[in-house]
Amino acid sequence: MTSRVERSPLKIPKGVEIDIQKKLIKVKGVKGTLECPMEQDVEVVLKDSELKFAPKGSLNFAIAIAGTLRALVKNMIVGVSEGYTRKLVLEGVGYRAQVQGNVLNLTLGFSHPIQHILPKEVTAETPSQTEIILKSSDKQLVGQVAATIRGYRPPECYKGKGVRYEGEVIVLKEGKKK
Repeated sequence: MTSRVERSPLKIPKGVEIDIQKKLIKVKGVKGTLECPMEQDVEVVLKDSELKFAPKGSLNFAIAIAGTLRALVKNMIVGVSEGYTRKLVLEGVGYRAQVQGNVLNLTLGFSHPIQHILPKEVTAETPSQTEIILKSSDKQLVGQVAATIRGYRPPECYKGKGVRYEGEVIVLKEGKKK
């Protein structure tokens, strides 16, 4: 028995190099280099610009981790060739964002401004004062940075003020009635 995910091979686009070592998979492309630790229970084969994953044995763990490793490597391949973006929108009176180098300055209605230091792998842009666009080749890292920024002032359910992901729908509650 095998996982459906692991059975389908990964096609490697042009400009992406993959280096398979005993305990590490390195993916190198235009947008950078990413590494992923490799499990001992998974066999990875590179043949004719296709990457195939297979469990070594019939243990349930090996079957599950083969599909997981394939998904992680696929995210790395997309990251180094195209990159990932995450857009945040500030909703509220006086809520602003500004980028200065690797520091994101946020004014979110507190008595003090928030200075969020971005990791060196993540770049940020502010096309307007209420929009933040985060870019990186690492899908997990860009999602974590976006979640941390959103965590400073998550959208509240009565007026909808706060930091939200683009396209996120906040269902507003009705206030008290007299």
